[in-house]
Amino acid sequence: MAVSEIKEELSLLGDKEKATILKRFFKTGKDQYGEGDKFRGIKVPEIRKLSKKYKDISLSDTKNLLNSKFHEDRLLALFILVLKYQKGDEALKEKIYKLYLANLKYVNNWDLVDLSAEHIIGATLANKDRKLLIKMAKSKVLWERRVAVLSTFNFVKKGEYDQTLQIAEILLRDDEDLIHKAVGWMLREIGKRNIKAEEKFLKKYYKIMPRTMLRYAIEKFPESRRQAYLLGKVS
Repeated sequence: MAVSEIKEELSLLGDKEKATILKRFFKTGKDQYGEGDKFRGIKVPEIRKLSKKYKDISLSDTKNLLNSKFHEDRLLALFILVLKYQKGDEALKEKIYKLYLANLKYVNNWDLVDLSAEHIIGATLANKDRKLLIKMAKSKVLWERRVAVLSTFNFVKKGEYDQTLQIAEILLRDDEDLIHKAVGWMLREIGKRNIKAEEKFLKKYYKIMPRTMLRYAIEKFPESRRQAYLLGKVS
C-alpha cells in the first residue's frame, strides 16, 4: 500500500473539533513548545490500531510518514517503528535506531518522545556505550533532552538506575517544565523499584531541584514524607 493511501485513511479518520482541542493541549501557539504543529484530530487508540494494520510497510514508507507535517502521522510512524523493532533481528534494529536518530527533529513533542524513546534508543543502548545519552542531555534542543532521560526508562525497568540519575543530575537546572516533569517521573519510577536509591538522590538535591521535578518524584510517597520534602525538613 502506498503511503498516500495511508495518509488518506488518516485524513478520513480526522475530526476538526478534536484537532482544535489537540492543538491547544499540545501547545501549538506562538512561542509554545509545539508551535506550528498540525493535527488531524485522531485518538491514540485508533492510531495504535492502524500501526498493527500497517506494521509491515517498508522502512522507507515509515520514514515518509515520520516526516509528515501532521502529528498523528508521525505518531503512527513511531508506533510502526517500535513494532518493527520488537519483532526484528539485530540488523533491522540497527537500521531502525539509525533512522530514528537521523529523523529526531520529527520526534518533536512529549508524547512522540515518551511512546518511542525507551523502546528504540533505550533498547539499543541497553548493552552498549551510552555516551550519546549524555550528549543529548546537554543538547539545546528540548526534545533531545527529553529523549535522553526517557530512553533510560528501559534501564530503570531492568533495575539499572545509574544512567537515569546521572542524566537527572545534568538536568537539575534545566529551564523547561517538560524536562522537570520527565526527570521527576523517572525518579518516581526508580522509587517504585528501589526507594533507597531515589531518596539518596533526593536528599542530595531536593532543595535545589525545580519544584515540579520534586513534586513528580515524591508523588507516591506517604503524605508525611511528601510534606517533609516540600517543607525542606527531610531527616
